[in-house]
Amino acid sequence: MGRAAEMTGTTPGFLRALGEHRLITPLRSDGGHRRYSRYQLRIAMRARDLVDQGTPIEAACRIIILEDQLEEALRLNEQLRRSQHSREPTADQRRDTN
Repeated sequence: MGRAAEMTGTTPGFLRALGEHRLITPLRSDGGHRRYSRYQLRIAMRARDLVDQGTPIEAACRIIILEDQLEEALRLNEQLRRSQHSREPTADQRRDTN
């Protein structure tokens, strides 16, 4: 945890608080040490930036969760648009059926 705090410019207590707010849930090693993924470290740095700007940690965690949900929804929406577009007949195909 100390290394993760150092890498993110935070403290172990800050990382624990992010876990308490369910923003990140690190895996545990066999020895019980917290193990953070690169994605979780990026999330922790984003939370640190928001808190450094004066956002309460609870609000920062909620903002990040909502940003993540929005990004996923936009990705799925684009994926659906592409699949729908690929199924639409072209002008030539519509003419052939008439």
